Amino acid sequence: MFRWIIFVAIIGIADYYAFQALKTVTKSNWWYALYWLFTVAVIGNFIFQFYGFNRSNGFSQSNALAVGFLIAMVVPKLVLIAVMLTEDVFRVPQGIYSYFMQDDSASGNQIKHFPSRRKFISQIALGLAAIPFASVLYGMYKGKYNFKVLKYTLNFDDLPEAFDGFRLTQISDVHSGSFDNIEKVSYAIDLINEQQSDVILFTGDMVNNKAEEMLPYVDIFKKLKAKYGLYSVLGNHDYGDYVRWNSEEAKKQNLEDLKNLQKDIGFDLLLNENRFIEKDGQRIAIIGVENWGKGGFKKAGDLKKAASSVDKDDFKILLSHDPSHWDAEVVNDPYHYHLTLSGHTHGMQFGIEIPGWFKWSPVKWRYKQWAGIYEAVGQYINVNRGFGYLAFPGRVGIWPEITVIELKKGAKEA
Repeated sequence: MFRWIIFVAIIGIADYYAFQALKTVTKSNWWYALYWLFTVAVIGNFIFQFYGFNRSNGFSQSNALAVGFLIAMVVPKLVLIAVMLTEDVFRVPQGIYSYFMQDDSASGNQIKHFPSRRKFISQIALGLAAIPFASVLYGMYKGKYNFKVLKYTLNFDDLPEAFDGFRLTQISDVHSGSFDNIEKVSYAIDLINEQQSDVILFTGDMVNNKAEEMLPYVDIFKKLKAKYGLYSVLGNHDYGDYVRWNSEEAKKQNLEDLKNLQKDIGFDLLLNENRFIEKDGQRIAIIGVENWGKGGFKKAGDLKKAASSVDKDDFKILLSHDPSHWDAEVVNDPYHYHLTLSGHTHGMQFGIEIPGWFKWSPVKWRYKQWAGIYEAVGQYINVNRGFGYLAFPGRVGIWPEITVIELKKGAKEA
């Protein structure tokens, strides 16, 4: 209970300060009432959703909406506070000077007040705050299904000639328990098939917590087709570690159910295993590890075991859910993994991207490789921004991604 009191107190103090911008711009009691009604409703719903949170049920869509509306409320008010505080950098010294130094020549009394807030400053603050407010609402309404196909061409001198022009499609982080629109998911699956890639690779987190979350979407995902098959690995959420189970047996059964669902869809699930794709007498290796992540995440991945029947000179594509695995174990491994495919970060579902020019998200402070293609010592990793979403029920600036990578033999043209 105490933590909720602290939470409400902090929000209340911030709200009172941000409210000054609205008071400066308008004297309408209707606007004041609307402001506080929205604030109280959002905070009240957030407390209601999480005060009785049941870990046995996991994170629900109603929980996610509570988070989303809280973010939609808090972020714009932080903008308001920042502008108001900036104004006070000049306003407070003026008030102090007025208090001690200026006299009213008519009455001889000191003028003891701060200068009034300037209306145009508050108008600027409200205009700036409207940008993140609208962006968050758009991200919740449409951004979470704003699927983007990102295409890359990667060159390798030692790529087998038979695989020159070989195309792969990667998806990651489906998080089916968060979806609320079957038609949009079906559209995305059609979009994947339209790429007509040779192979489809899924890099983990099919569900949020429980295999049953995937049941409404199995028939849709069964439509996925690729000439050389579908391959997948597990992500940290697939193990059911983030909910409370009635027994350890129930948790194990959930994982088995998820494995069977993936098989039913058509995925060849690689559990520290490998497969070879053969073409015209040549081959490439698809290697899949279980989840391996830094920062308290499960470390079930065993790279040596996964590649145990792969030759050192084979061309290798590694599926590893968490990109922290790449720096920690993969990139300096003597086996030379040509291409690693990961996900996990979601690009934090929030950021700013201008393709080819600029890319930023707060998640960059947590993960060195967090979205897109990275290269080190002749090896590449692609970190997929994710197919679905989690916790915040939307995406702002970092859109759901379908990656298409074409492999080319030879050096990259200048």
